[in-house]
This record gives sequence, C-alpha cells and structure tokens, in this order.
Amino acid sequence: MTGPGPVGSTVLLADPHRIVREGLRRLLDEDGDMSVSAEAATGHQVLEQLRRHPVDVALVELNLPGLGGLDLIRRLRAEWPALGVLVLTVHAEEQYALRAFRAGAQGYLSKDCAPEELLGALRKVAGGGAYLSPALAERLAVELTGLHEAPAHTLLSDREFEVFRMIVAGLRLTEIAERLHLSVKTVSTHKSRILEKMKLDSTAALVRYGVQHGLFVEDTEPRR
Repeated sequence: MTGPGPVGSTVLLADPHRIVREGLRRLLDEDGDMSVSAEAATGHQVLEQLRRHPVDVALVELNLPGLGGLDLIRRLRAEWPALGVLVLTVHAEEQYALRAFRAGAQGYLSKDCAPEELLGALRKVAGGGAYLSPALAERLAVELTGLHEAPAHTLLSDREFEVFRMIVAGLRLTEIAERLHLSVKTVSTHKSRILEKMKLDSTAALVRYGVQHGLFVEDTEPRR
C-alpha cells in the first residue's frame, strides 16, 4: 500500500511521444489525486517548463532527445532538489534502475507496469517517498549483500554504459559521437575501456553479451 499523495499534487509529463503523454494525462485526470501542469517532449523542454511551471513530480522517460536519461535526472536534482523524479521508461529495471536512483530519481517503472502501480508510485514520490518494485528491491538487496557476483556491465560508468548500449544497438562510432556530442576519439576511448572492463575482445562479443543479458534495444532514432 502506498497511500495517497498530497492533495492537488502537480505533475510534469516528459515523453517524446504525444500519444503517450495524452494517455498519461487521461489516466491522471481520471484518478483525480494529481493534475498535469506541464508537458515536455525533450530534455531541454523539461528544464524550460520547470522554470515556468514548478511541479511536485516529474514523470520522465529516459529516451528523450537532446538532454536525456541520467544526465537530465542529475540536472533536475541539482536545480530542483525538492522535486520528485519518477522514471517511466521502455527500459527494463535491470538495465537502468540502479543508475537512475544513483543519479537522483526516487522511483523507476518500466512502461509495461499496471496503471495502478504507476499511480501508487506517483503518490509515493509526491509524498516525499521513494518507490521500488518488489523485484528491484530484491535485486538491490542481493547487490548490497554481495551474494552474487555483479554482471560485468555494472562495472561501467554511466557514460560507458550509454556507449555500450549504442554499440549493441548497431550504431557506428561516428553516430554515437554525434548523438552524445563527443569526439570520435573520445567514443573510441570509451569503447576500449568497455572492452577492458568487461574482459571482452571485440564488438561482436559486446553485442552477444548485450543480447544475452537483455540489454539490446532496437535503435529507434532516425539515421542522418
């Protein structure tokens, strides 16, 4: 049981897809405990909207164009320390959840969650709490107690993990550099460190690892 959040809690919806935002707005309108005060389709729009429309909770998809993902969460935590941040994303918990919490999120859900779970998580975060699913809480307990050896990809920094997943998605180093606003040399250095930390010897081995561990996500951004 999560209990109700503060009456009249306000929410910012951050998702690149209008149909998703409309569906979430309808869900919150029907629930009645919370209201949508602002929407954003990109990471930079999130910052702009919050400067104009302060809210209690930001419901954020990690896959936002421009400033997105973990970097956005860090900006939100630095500029609006009292803001609740709940991630609602296409990425499964095992891919980004712990990293999102370390960046400053108070909750994490994948988009296949039930509407009731989403509403409960929003109430919890709006009330100043944190939300972990039972499965995530168990994984966190296992990691903290050291009962199992951590997978190799958990040794990567957030930036290395981002580069790793783009490699697994089939992007070339030049494409990764463009999307992350880095030099090709820097991306190449990241790739070398990834291979070293994960004790793998080729791009093909990285791809196999990503598929085996459920870290493969089809690249949906348009190629230029």
